[in-house]
Amino acid sequence: MADSISLKKLVTCLLLVVVAMFVFGFALVPIYDVMCKAFGINGKTGGQYQGEQVVDTSRQVRVQFLSTNTADMPWDFYPKHDELTANPGAVNEMVFIARNPTDKPMSAQAVPSIAPSNAAAFFHKTECFCFTQQVLQPGEQIEMPVRFIVDRDMPKEVKHLTLSYTLFDITARHPPVAVNTGG
Repeated sequence: MADSISLKKLVTCLLLVVVAMFVFGFALVPIYDVMCKAFGINGKTGGQYQGEQVVDTSRQVRVQFLSTNTADMPWDFYPKHDELTANPGAVNEMVFIARNPTDKPMSAQAVPSIAPSNAAAFFHKTECFCFTQQVLQPGEQIEMPVRFIVDRDMPKEVKHLTLSYTLFDITARHPPVAVNTGG
């Protein structure tokens, strides 16, 4: 009898742990968003911009570009220039270079981040290589543009933004098709 009571307690505790883990899994995204906002890290960009902008030529914002690869990503990945000066409301473009130095086709996905996070909602990408997966054949190199607008409503005290991309190898989840070069 005592064994069946302790077994019931054990099963109940294990079920509670499973339910708690399930609830925690759903709570991770809002917790992540709150932590990012509280600590000013990993600012999410304002997304694609749909409106019209009037260029504010009286203001300039320095936009710095950074690129990193995850530990398992062997590609060369970098911006053509380290920074540019943008007028709020103007459409700007920066080109990033990616090269697959391996002997196999690979798929990649870039994930953007904006700092400072309080300015992220005022950074609007109108075109970005991060919207789609990139597939490169062995030795292939491509130029990938990002077009963006710094919103005129961005807080005046923000004079410097950093747009950074992290490049992830997603070949295992999204295998590319090798291109037959003939022969």
